[in-house]
Amino acid sequence: MKRLRSLLGIAALGLLAVGAALAADAPVRAVRVADDVWLAQGESAQGSAANRNFVSNAGFVVTDDGVVVVDALGSPTLAEELIAEIRRVTSQPIRHVIVTHYHADHFYGLQAFKAVGASVVAHRAAGEYLNSETAQRRLEASREELFPWIDERTRLVAPDRWLDQDETLLRVGSWEFRIRHVGPAHTSEDLVVYVPKRGVLFAGDLVFRGRIPFVGQADSRQWIESLTRLIEFQPKVLIPGHGPASIDPAADLSLTRDYLVYLRKTMGDAARDLEPFEAAYARADWSRFEGLPLFRVVNRMNAYNTYLLMEHEGPR
Repeated sequence: MKRLRSLLGIAALGLLAVGAALAADAPVRAVRVADDVWLAQGESAQGSAANRNFVSNAGFVVTDDGVVVVDALGSPTLAEELIAEIRRVTSQPIRHVIVTHYHADHFYGLQAFKAVGASVVAHRAAGEYLNSETAQRRLEASREELFPWIDERTRLVAPDRWLDQDETLLRVGSWEFRIRHVGPAHTSEDLVVYVPKRGVLFAGDLVFRGRIPFVGQADSRQWIESLTRLIEFQPKVLIPGHGPASIDPAADLSLTRDYLVYLRKTMGDAARDLEPFEAAYARADWSRFEGLPLFRVVNRMNAYNTYLLMEHEGPR
C-alpha cells in the first residue's frame, strides 16, 4: 500500500490536473424531470478514477420545508458538486438523504451531506454490510482504484435513522415520501422512494435503464418479483439507479426484468441438466442484450453467478 501510494504520489499533480480537467468538462449537473424533482445522471460505465466514480444516479426533491435527496453518488467530491446544484436550485436546507442501498457508487458521498446537516435514512438490513470486513476491504480497494477521489479521508457513513418496516411514510412539510423496502433483491436493503405529489418513483438499482444490470450476489427471483410490484405505484416518471429517467415506466421496467428472467431460464436449465457453465454460456442466445452498454464487462459474471445461484436453489 505504501509503495503504491508513493508511486501515485509521484504522479499526483498529473492525476489532479487530469481530475480537475474532468471535473471542469463533466461536473455533476442536475436536470428537472418533474416539477420540484431533479436528477443527476451518472455515466454508463464502471467506476474508475477517470470518471470519478460518477456512474450512478442521484436525485432530489424540493419541498416547502427543505430538500430530500435520494442517494449520495460515488465520492465526496461528487456529492459536494450535487450540493452545489441543489444550492443553484434552492436555498432550502437539505433535510434528508435516503440511501437506496449501500453500494459504493451510491453512498460514498454521504459524508459531504452529513457536513451540511442532512439526516441519513436507510434500511436496517444495511447494517450487516456496513459492520463487515467486506465493507472495510472494499473501501481500502477504492482508496487505491479511485484515488484521489476516494482517499484516507473517505469514510463509511451509517444512517441516522434505520428503517425496519416494509413501508415507511416520511413527511417533510406538506410532502409525503413513501419509502418501501423491496429487498432482498439487488441487495438485502433495497429501498424505493415514491413521491405521490409528483408521481415520481426513485427505483434505485432495481432498474438499470439502457444498460446491462450488475447482478452480483443478488436474489434474482425476488428482484423479478419486486419489479412486478413496482407497477403498483403507477408512476408518471421513473428514476432508475442507472440511466436516464423514464416517462414510460411500465415499458422500461421490462428490460431489467426480462434480462433477469432470461439469465434464470438459461442458467437454471443448465444447472438442472448438469450442463457445464462454459457450454451453457456459449449456447445461450444473447442477441437481445449484447448491444447494450457494459454487456461485455458484466454479462459473463452475471451469468456465472446466476448459474451458481440456480444450482443452490435446485429444481423448481
